[in-house]
Amino acid sequence: MTWNKQPATGDAADDHGRLRELGYKQELRRNLSVVSNFSISFTILSVLTGVTTLYNTGLAFGGPATMTLGWFVAGAFTMAIGLSMAEICSAFPTSGGLYFWSARLSAHHRLSPFASWITGWFNIVGQWAGTASVDFSLAQLIQVIVLLSTGGKNGGGYLASKYVVFAFHAGILLSHAIINSLPIAWLSFFGQFATAWNMLGVFVLMIAIPVVATERATARFVFTHFNTENSAGIHSNLYIFVLGLLMSQYTLTGYDASAHMTEETKNADRSGPLGIISAIGISIVVGWGYILGITFAVAGKDNIPYLLSPENDAGGYAIAEVLYLAFKGRYGNGAGGIICLGIVAVAIYFCGMSSVTSNSRMTYAFSRDGAMPLSSVWHKVNKQQVPINAVWLSAFISLCMALPSLGSLVAFQAMASVATTAVCIAYALPILFRVTLGRNHFVPGPFSLGRYGLLVGWIAVLWVATVTVLFSLPVSYPVTKDTINYTPVAVGGLFTLVMSSWIISARHWFKGPIPELVIDPPQPQAQTPGVKKLRQKYFKQNPGQLLL
Repeated sequence: MTWNKQPATGDAADDHGRLRELGYKQELRRNLSVVSNFSISFTILSVLTGVTTLYNTGLAFGGPATMTLGWFVAGAFTMAIGLSMAEICSAFPTSGGLYFWSARLSAHHRLSPFASWITGWFNIVGQWAGTASVDFSLAQLIQVIVLLSTGGKNGGGYLASKYVVFAFHAGILLSHAIINSLPIAWLSFFGQFATAWNMLGVFVLMIAIPVVATERATARFVFTHFNTENSAGIHSNLYIFVLGLLMSQYTLTGYDASAHMTEETKNADRSGPLGIISAIGISIVVGWGYILGITFAVAGKDNIPYLLSPENDAGGYAIAEVLYLAFKGRYGNGAGGIICLGIVAVAIYFCGMSSVTSNSRMTYAFSRDGAMPLSSVWHKVNKQQVPINAVWLSAFISLCMALPSLGSLVAFQAMASVATTAVCIAYALPILFRVTLGRNHFVPGPFSLGRYGLLVGWIAVLWVATVTVLFSLPVSYPVTKDTINYTPVAVGGLFTLVMSSWIISARHWFKGPIPELVIDPPQPQAQTPGVKKLRQKYFKQNPGQLLL
């Protein structure tokens, strides 16, 4: 892993020039620093969001051992994905991100437009589903906070109906669309504030919860216990372990936001990669601390069935019940636990806000290249250089994606599963093209993995292939219509739609990213003979095209 020794100038002209080399004019305001770029990815990764939302899954399918040890398994492979993406991002710093990378890395093959098409649609649908999942999980947490604040389920507390929860979800999305309509300087401020909130929130909770709890679990329970005594009919430690990895993998997604924000980031070919890597690395560390703090307060395997029971005061929301009982046991009431849930709720709110930011930039870029219906509408920017139409489209689609929750939470969970699996597949596709079709043509940017690029890339691709299979396995036996894992159905449905649209229509008109500016890029001041030779070879084979 190396950085180009040529110093970053911080000159906007350099960023604009590099964007022109990639075929695009500067339309968005380039106002984000490397810290702001990192903040957006870190806020979307938000361990307070992912761990809190799926702690029930981790506890039921896997238990403490899967959450504490499996976190590092998922984290290590996620870092491999992040490193490979960072290397590609450094070479191609555009808002399009993944689909643009796929197109350019397979540019010497006739499948380039298709590679761009499938990557883009898996990425954008996964992002929309992710935003729907995050904001709906916040609506559910608000439901639990209201329930506990009014006495809990066993004390006559108010349990909001599914229609009220959906109204919460709609209100949250509306506020996120309004915030994302503000100039990028405001989003930069909110992003940095959200980062500070997430960091401080994690440290407060990981310290306060074990200190307040009157009963604590042993280290042996936290690091070695598998929840094989469950109602799902799964008693294999290995099977339980891999199912429990969903919590970790769901949390450790969203870092492609740093790539989607590069057209608004200074020193994009350096800041983008650094944003990706640092967001993953810091999230792994602080996330583990949060998991430990919560899990030590579980107090032993005998408490697991009660924490997961719909009949407890929190209605089966495990982390909420842990916090509520910890403060109630120490002080006689659970008010402190409700305040802690408020800290988490604010973190989830900022996660959803940043998700809409990332979604809108992907929508803007994808429509700029003509890949979406009414593309000319969605890629327009306003006077503040904000892709305003893309912002509101992203919020609206995420709202629609939560509609199945009114019929069945199982149906909504099937849709939400796309948020993890589809996004991971989208991450893997450009990396796959990097290590196969583009291995002899790829010219790295300032950040390079050097001779380890192919190895790290293959590790990333194989991990995504593995988790795609694992997350499609049954999660309960016997398998019924109420317990079936709908992930393969949802992802398979998405694949069918994308393939059908390509075969029926898109293959006739979609040619991949469309350069707005067709120019011969300026040669860098310092080039190795090998790079210079490769550039000359490219232009000889592709006259009039851009070297990417």
